[in-house]
Amino acid sequence: MTEVKQPLIYPSILSADFSRLGDEIRNVDRAGADGVHLDIMDGHFVPNLTIGPVVVKWIRSASGLPYWAHLMIREPMRYAEAFRDAGVDGLTFHPETVEDAVRAADQLRQMGLGAGAALNPETAIDVLDPVLERLDRVLILTVHPGFGGQKLIPEVLGKIRGLRERLRPVPKPPLIEVDGGVDAGTAAAVVDAGADVLIIGNAVFGEKDREAAIRRFRGLSVRAPVGREVPRA
Repeated sequence: MTEVKQPLIYPSILSADFSRLGDEIRNVDRAGADGVHLDIMDGHFVPNLTIGPVVVKWIRSASGLPYWAHLMIREPMRYAEAFRDAGVDGLTFHPETVEDAVRAADQLRQMGLGAGAALNPETAIDVLDPVLERLDRVLILTVHPGFGGQKLIPEVLGKIRGLRERLRPVPKPPLIEVDGGVDAGTAAAVVDAGADVLIIGNAVFGEKDREAAIRRFRGLSVRAPVGREVPRA
């Protein structure tokens, strides 16, 4: 038996107008977003550069929404404290960038941060087995990380379904986030596969009416097991 819930909507600032980033965040806040997704890239782990803790600190005042930072960088734990102090609520790392994923998740929790782990399209779910019950979120990338505006890789939908099945016996399962090519044409399939959180770039920031865009995605349903809380983060 399942209970119908709505997905959480986290616009990704990678698709925002960086010349007016604070205004862009305020705009999606007013439009009904549940949180803000920060794409942090170092030009080494992925072939692009974005922002660091200094910029995050400046844009933190733009909204009281939760800020989650996806660290697509080689040494995420080296910068965890700086991002915490800049005001993020949670950090998501890639398991291949840390020596011990369990230790990394525990350290983030001890720092008062939410702990997330991200899987590239080619990364198998079972790499998370040792740390799964310590995570607040698992981010499944449905494109190769580095640049916005890419098309969703449909084969990755099976990974979302596989993770949902793997989480069924977990007492307090992490939320499943999906990032990459999520738009009006793909979001329903992503949610049907098991996503709790939609990370959306162009399909929100590329629209003039952000409230209408978010409302369209909000109309989808998360099929969560009865008794499992899918919090509004």
